[in-house]
Amino acid sequence: MDEKNKKLTPLQYEVTKKCGTEPPFKNEYWDNHRAGIYVDIETGEALFASSDKFDSGSGWPSFTRPIKAETVEEKADVSLGVQRTEVRSRSSGSHLGHVFPDGPGPAGLRYCINSAALKFIPLEEMEKAGYGKYLPQVKK
Repeated sequence: MDEKNKKLTPLQYEVTKKCGTEPPFKNEYWDNHRAGIYVDIETGEALFASSDKFDSGSGWPSFTRPIKAETVEEKADVSLGVQRTEVRSRSSGSHLGHVFPDGPGPAGLRYCINSAALKFIPLEEMEKAGYGKYLPQVKK
C-alpha cells in the first residue's frame, strides 16, 4: 500500500482500490438526507450533489447524475457474470460503484455509490471548505 492509500480505512481501501462493495443499509450515507455535496474520499473532487440523491431502496447512496459528467468515468464490468457499468472517479481512479438504467428523472439513471468512496460536505460548510461554486446545484 503506497503512502497515499495509508490514509484510507481498510473498508475504504477495499472499496476504492479492490472494487469492493460495502454492506447495504450499513454504510454511512445511504440514509443521509442533509443538503450538501459528496466528494472523492481521496482527492476531494466534487462528485455528487444532495439535490440529485434519492432513496432507491437499495441500501446505498443513489444519485440521478454526477455534478459534472466529466468527474466520473464509466467502464464495462462483467465480474459477476452479468453486464454492469462500473463508475470510477476520474481524479483518483477509485472505484465508486455502478450505474444502472432504472433510476428516476429524464435520463432514468441510478448511480449506486459506496459511502466508503465518498466524504460528505454539509451545505453549511461548503463555502468554508472551498466548494462554494456548487451551492446553486445543492440549493435547487
